[in-house]
Amino acid sequence: MSASLSDLESKFNREIAGTSTTDQIDALQREYLGRKGIFNALLENIKNLPAEEKQKYGKDVNILKNKIQGLLLAKKLETEEKTLTDAIGKQGIDGSLPPYPFSPGHLHPVHQVLDEVTRIFAAMGFSVAEGPEIESEENNFDKLNIPEDHPAKDMHDTFYVDLSSKRELGQTMLNLDPMKRSPGSKFLLRTHTSPVQIRELLKHKEQGRFPVRLIAPGKVYRHEAIDATHSSVFHQIEGLVVGKDISFADLKGTLELFVKRFFGDEVKTRLQPSFFPFVEPGAEMHISCTICSGKNAACPVCKGSGWLEMLGAGMVHPNVFKAVGYDPEEFTGFAFGMGIERIAMIRYGISDMRLFFENHLDFLSQF
Repeated sequence: MSASLSDLESKFNREIAGTSTTDQIDALQREYLGRKGIFNALLENIKNLPAEEKQKYGKDVNILKNKIQGLLLAKKLETEEKTLTDAIGKQGIDGSLPPYPFSPGHLHPVHQVLDEVTRIFAAMGFSVAEGPEIESEENNFDKLNIPEDHPAKDMHDTFYVDLSSKRELGQTMLNLDPMKRSPGSKFLLRTHTSPVQIRELLKHKEQGRFPVRLIAPGKVYRHEAIDATHSSVFHQIEGLVVGKDISFADLKGTLELFVKRFFGDEVKTRLQPSFFPFVEPGAEMHISCTICSGKNAACPVCKGSGWLEMLGAGMVHPNVFKAVGYDPEEFTGFAFGMGIERIAMIRYGISDMRLFFENHLDFLSQF
């Protein structure tokens, strides 16, 4: 490290030792690390150095910058903790605090179910993939074979986001999304976790890694009227398997195994045809009622039918494969998706989804 940088470090150490408030630390941070601070000036000056000195000097500047950044953060945390401790000491005993022993907390029931579902599929060889909650319209709709005039694209179903007026949010999105997008692409809060499948298919194709076997858990958003069975924010977990000679029988066997492990061996399953734009053929999986087993005509959960809708699934549509550059004659696969709140309601016999989000301890403490 050059003599000038050593002198700068010594100067900083003297100044930070003399700080005692967060305002002083913030002022020091602006002086050294701010947009018009010392380190920006040092880095800007590198272009004026001889070529043989630039690399070493730039490295030394960055090492010192990172060191000072760490010292500032540590000093700020230490100062905030001391301030808080002093304030608590002056208050004396807080009579509003609950008495000992404190009740231990636990995971929310939705996250308990999400973790269990994830463990089951992980044991079956599925990896976990994640993606940003702000998505491009291209990934969320177009590449999933959802047509331009599909009702889900309307504003009453989808929350669109204007990133042009939110520079920092837009930059964050660009950093999260390494893929190129079409000019003029719109952005939205994802309506399902299926865009993660698009991202992963493109990634696997680029890296030449097959077969694909993954689940994509996470929060999704829809402009829904909130009631006992609908919410504008909820959790999904979707699965995708792509390879050679993947069949509908593989899909059926995978889902049946999951249901048995999650609900128990006594639960029966059935598939019935259904339409989803991104699969062909598509199906809904139903399970026998976990509350009455179909024996109670007045059952509030299955309404006496004996069956509960569990999830949607099907074989990946050829148009989806084409959208991500796969040959549908060479690759086959299946996909499925389920709402975590939905299967939590089925497991626990809960008839109103809103209970999960209202934070009533009497309700949550039962799980």
